[in-house]
Amino acid sequence: METSAVEKQPETTTEAKEAPSVVRTKRIMVAIDENDSSFYALQWVIDHFSNLLLTTEAVEGGILTVVHVQSPFQHFAAFPAGPGGATAVYASSSMIESVKKAQQEASTALFSRALQMCRPKQIRTETIVLEGDAKEMICEAVDQINVDLLVVGSRGLGKFKRAFLGSVSDYCAHHAHCPILIVKPPKEMTK
Repeated sequence: METSAVEKQPETTTEAKEAPSVVRTKRIMVAIDENDSSFYALQWVIDHFSNLLLTTEAVEGGILTVVHVQSPFQHFAAFPAGPGGATAVYASSSMIESVKKAQQEASTALFSRALQMCRPKQIRTETIVLEGDAKEMICEAVDQINVDLLVVGSRGLGKFKRAFLGSVSDYCAHHAHCPILIVKPPKEMTK
């Protein structure tokens, strides 16, 4: 799992003179992609949970983890070459490097947008880039970093598309080992 610390709000440390108990920092994870529904979910978290994420002199706030999963690049493709046969075409190293660079730039742009949304509320934010199947990687990350709440957006797929394409939110709701919040966008966004 590759962690990218694009921007972290400064952490304040204060020594508590009378600390009866140590409270673990709450961690909320929001999964983002290129769809506006994921950024709607992020804004929803900022609007409704920013008080849990703020750090003050008296209380250490939580942390917002923004995760983006890149699709793995297939180094080859098979094309039909006649009856019963197929030909494999392999990507050149320069093409692989070009695709990896484009994926990195796309992730950077997504994180930049997310961090700009978090900045006005001064929310401590970390970013994580993963590679693989989005639904599986998100659930693995939840376990590895002990997430308290996973938030995902809903693209508003119908029953047929959801069954055919699969749904990251549906998979996470059944497999993530933490509470999950699926944020549905307003109807006008799904049209």
